[in-house]
Amino acid sequence: MASALTDKLTRLVKEMRGQARITESNVQDMLREVRMALLEADVALPVVRDFIARVKDKALGQEVLGSLKPGQTLVSIVNRELAATMGEGVADINLAAQPPAVILMAGLQGAGKTTTTAKLAKHLIEKRKKKVLTVSGDVYRPAAIEQLKTVTKQAGAEWFPSTPDQKPLDIGLAALDYAKKHYFDVLLVDTAGRLAIDEVLMKEIKDLHSALNPVETLFVVDAMQGQDAINTAKAFKEALPLTGIVLTKLDGDSRGGAALSVRQITGAPIKFAGVSEKLDGLEVFDAERHAGRILGMGDIVALVEQVTAGVDMEAAQKLAAKVKSGDGFDLNDFLSQIQQMKQMGGLSSLMDKLPSHLTAKAGAVDMDKAEKDIKRKEGIIQSMTPLERRKPDLIKATRKKRIAGGAGVHVQEVNRLLKEFEQMQGMMKKMKGGGLMKMMKKMGGMKGMGGGGMPKMPF
Repeated sequence: MASALTDKLTRLVKEMRGQARITESNVQDMLREVRMALLEADVALPVVRDFIARVKDKALGQEVLGSLKPGQTLVSIVNRELAATMGEGVADINLAAQPPAVILMAGLQGAGKTTTTAKLAKHLIEKRKKKVLTVSGDVYRPAAIEQLKTVTKQAGAEWFPSTPDQKPLDIGLAALDYAKKHYFDVLLVDTAGRLAIDEVLMKEIKDLHSALNPVETLFVVDAMQGQDAINTAKAFKEALPLTGIVLTKLDGDSRGGAALSVRQITGAPIKFAGVSEKLDGLEVFDAERHAGRILGMGDIVALVEQVTAGVDMEAAQKLAAKVKSGDGFDLNDFLSQIQQMKQMGGLSSLMDKLPSHLTAKAGAVDMDKAEKDIKRKEGIIQSMTPLERRKPDLIKATRKKRIAGGAGVHVQEVNRLLKEFEQMQGMMKKMKGGGLMKMMKKMGGMKGMGGGGMPKMPF
């Protein structure tokens, strides 16, 4: 997420924290670096100017000059103004309307509108307990209609059929009529996109907006677009009364400029952020938490939410009871731990939310390699028989060869997995009756990822 911008601002934050005394001179030096970092990240020039002016005004005020820790105070000002640039706190989606509440999805082709529509449907079903209907008004791309049908089913919502020979306005009105008659809470309307802004697209979406009178008009924008995102945002803002923004592909290696620009350019709050390609990869956007991520402070709240949502508490309690009773920790338990990691979104997703000083300690860990290693371990264990998983001592040379062939790996990798399992098993035996804290101490924090002589952990 905005890696180049994050790296530069994180380095600056460290330097700023070390300042014992703030003067006009070193504030100017710091602001020059911040300005360059923002411009290189494709943040719109008017936004950069406004941001720098606000920070300078506060940095040269009494708040910093009179502080006992001016460096830290300066960091907090930058953090606060970054959050203010992207919006204040959380802007929730508005469903205060006579059902069905219509939500119109707007944006260019390729921004991720269709997938975002399904992600939003899943969010509304699971978090707001709503009955959701989706419909596609993209009659120019038959594949888009089929795509929405597929992802809507995966999200657990209902799809209203449409065909390329229909007019978008007729599709929208028919879907609204169906939603009313079948008591849907929300109707999500996926509109047509173009590779560039044109008059036909804008007239079509204006007509749809007038006819459907949506309670929310969400502008879906690709966070990797940079300056193009700003131009698109301006055009849509002039055509439609936008009520919110959804930033997609925020997990990509983007420059991050869109996140800092679109809010100020459109005046509409950022309501959601797409953080992965999975259907549950949609987060309610929190400006303060996102500012913390950009400055390398991490997002521990999001990390806790992600882990809590991904952990099967019943399975975790069963494992704890099993370890406490003295029953052996077997390969089924080992596999369960690996699968829990996948449910949490994988290592890279978790690492992205950690503060930079912690991720720096794990900098030598190749995330892609670590992710592949987890999948390989899962494949090896799944190539074993149920008896072998319960009684790993049975796995000798011939069995190892068969397991390696089934998983498509070398025998050495089976040996490596069994060795890691034995280390984990030994740790669990020492934990018997000792609680989870002992295990956490033994893991040594980030060392549990394979460094510092500790056994590599599958989670």
